[in-house]
Amino acid sequence: MKKPQRQVVWLVTGSQELYGPGPLKQVAANSRVIARSLNGTKGIPMPIEFKSLLTTSEGVRALCLEANQDPECAGLVLWMHTFSPSRMWIGGLSLLRKPFAHLHTQFNRDLPWSEIDMDFMNLNQAAHGDREAGFIHARMRLPRKIIVGHWQDPEVRDRLCSWMRVVRGWHDAQGARFARFGDNMRRVAVTEGNKVSAEVLFGYQVDGYGVGDLVKAVDSVSDSEVDRLCAEYAELYDVAPSLRRGARRHRSLKDAARIELGLRAFLEAGGFKGFTTTFEDLHGLRQLPGLAVQRLMAEGYGFGAEGDWKTCALLRMMKVVGQGLPGGTSFMEDYTYHLHPSGSLVLGAHMLEICESIAAGKPSLEVHPLGIGGKEDPARLVFNAPAGAALNASLVDLGNRFRLIVNEVDVVEPPAPLPKLPVARAVWKCRPDFKTACGAWIRAGGAHHTAFSYSVTAEHLRDFAEIAGIEMLLIDRETRLAEFEKEIRWNEAYYHLAPIGRA
Repeated sequence: MKKPQRQVVWLVTGSQELYGPGPLKQVAANSRVIARSLNGTKGIPMPIEFKSLLTTSEGVRALCLEANQDPECAGLVLWMHTFSPSRMWIGGLSLLRKPFAHLHTQFNRDLPWSEIDMDFMNLNQAAHGDREAGFIHARMRLPRKIIVGHWQDPEVRDRLCSWMRVVRGWHDAQGARFARFGDNMRRVAVTEGNKVSAEVLFGYQVDGYGVGDLVKAVDSVSDSEVDRLCAEYAELYDVAPSLRRGARRHRSLKDAARIELGLRAFLEAGGFKGFTTTFEDLHGLRQLPGLAVQRLMAEGYGFGAEGDWKTCALLRMMKVVGQGLPGGTSFMEDYTYHLHPSGSLVLGAHMLEICESIAAGKPSLEVHPLGIGGKEDPARLVFNAPAGAALNASLVDLGNRFRLIVNEVDVVEPPAPLPKLPVARAVWKCRPDFKTACGAWIRAGGAHHTAFSYSVTAEHLRDFAEIAGIEMLLIDRETRLAEFEKEIRWNEAYYHLAPIGRA
């Protein structure tokens, strides 16, 4: 995967000077123990560093400004070990531009009932110290993650690691660049959007390039590079006999390899983390990029078909969040339905561009006709996605704000073989059921393009929406359409008044 830069989360502990040097020394020591222990958590996505014990307004302000300027600081974990008067946090938190989690815990798990005295009580005051902090966070309307429980509790650690994954994805998006080859697919609405608003809100930029810029990079690829990549294909995939070296369609495979090499070189030279293409702008390319897109997605690049830059950026963020977790993440489209009385299914696919990270087995590499685009038959990987829990996520621009719609699904084996469908695909059941899920999705304005994932969870995406200050609508086992429609109406009022999420 195209990995993000090194990142770290700071653990920051709050107190005050009232307690004197002895207790404050103990508070700092306890904080270091917690940070060291949390760093030993299996699967922790980035290091936690005990940064500071804060006891003054000046200290809080200085730390928040330092966090804003430190390119490695992805976020903060705040903990009020002792009582920290929250007015001293106002100046700093009003300047903080990094996400933070509020960890409501205490150093000791059990109270020493026979030995507890007022010194112990003064030292271990998170029970009301964190409430004081919670008030000022609420008073200032600050987006944050709240995690409650003892720091050695596996659930607490899991939730903290989950949030840290989202922070990693958010940090990766700040200053990210996405290349858009050509424009939006003509006359399509949902894939459009305000790129200026997105840059203000999410921190990434989307830049347009003519397909000729890509063609120049493709044409500069050497034949020896193409031959080496074709040999790699032969080792990784079940290559169709007609595409093998010396066979009648081997040139099609070489063309696909040349496009992949040129596209990768273009993205690396520009520092891009994702890209879009459109089949309506292919002048100078022999075939629509299919295999190249699938393989670049597997490396961690975001992608959106037909100019869909919002899904491209969302997919990149989800790739970063899910890095190291089982399962994969891919561009997806709800393509067609199986509306059988015994149970409705969705067949998800696209023309070519489904990421091999969600393949159930070894993909086959094939070339087949494509009825749109007006180019030569393109190469692509063909496979089924495995059974399991997954989700689809769609980010849409409503004009005055962005909305994230998420539907949890259960992927199933296709009910029958698909010998004539030459694309990668996934078949799923919607939660809670087909009619409710599709009705809610359409009511919310969800797009036909999605970011589909086995590894990213609804909690991950809720944390992302909280950091960004945008609305998230979840369609899951508990969804009831009448209540879902009410939530949409209530949210219209809330986000009209809220000072966040409206770039």
